[in-house]
Amino acid sequence: MSTGLTTIGFDADDTLWHNEHFFRLTEARFAELLADWCEKDNLVERLLDAERRNLALYGYGIKGFILSMIETAVEVSDGRAPSSVMGAILEAGREMLSHPVDALPHVNETLEALSGDFRLVLITKGDFFDQERKIAESGLAERFDAIEIVHEKTAGTYETLFARHGDGAARAAMVGNSLKSDILPALQAGSHAVHVPYEITWELERAEEPDGHERFHRLPDLSGLPALLARLRDGATP
Repeated sequence: MSTGLTTIGFDADDTLWHNEHFFRLTEARFAELLADWCEKDNLVERLLDAERRNLALYGYGIKGFILSMIETAVEVSDGRAPSSVMGAILEAGREMLSHPVDALPHVNETLEALSGDFRLVLITKGDFFDQERKIAESGLAERFDAIEIVHEKTAGTYETLFARHGDGAARAAMVGNSLKSDILPALQAGSHAVHVPYEITWELERAEEPDGHERFHRLPDLSGLPALLARLRDGATP
């Protein structure tokens, strides 16, 4: 029986389209709004602390980010930040929830090249409604055999999804920009994992590369993915 690859999972945000860039722009605007109460570097640290505390309550995504900004604004200003500041934070959130979905380089041609040779599964986490919006606006939904929006990405997540939509984790590969969410848990599940870094990494998604792991691969962009996966499918050394 063949033991080659049959199923490829793709992360969405910052793997298929730009996302973190919008968070950093909004963070810069947030620093301007709170400049009278807190220096920027300290404010960013306070915001990150709030995001870390609130992940279990709000999950990933824009809505949790906005709530964490409001919480941080109240804290650093001792409740003195005016309603105009809070309104500006909420408006920034509305803008983020309607930002355009811009595909990263090589996305369409890569998915087209892989279609038919592998089962393609989009595996993304975050706010369900916002992820649905971005998937629809991207125009990429039809490229995938299955789409899964999950609360968290763990080894168990990949074991379940690659069994549901493929031939198990051992015959799958996960492609993504986050070492913490896309790469390390996929390797733990027994899959191949292909790291395609994005220009910005959220602090809570940082992790160390698993140097020396035989199923870990790294590409500068998606253009080299079809050739890499073809070699893995055929059992050749990448």
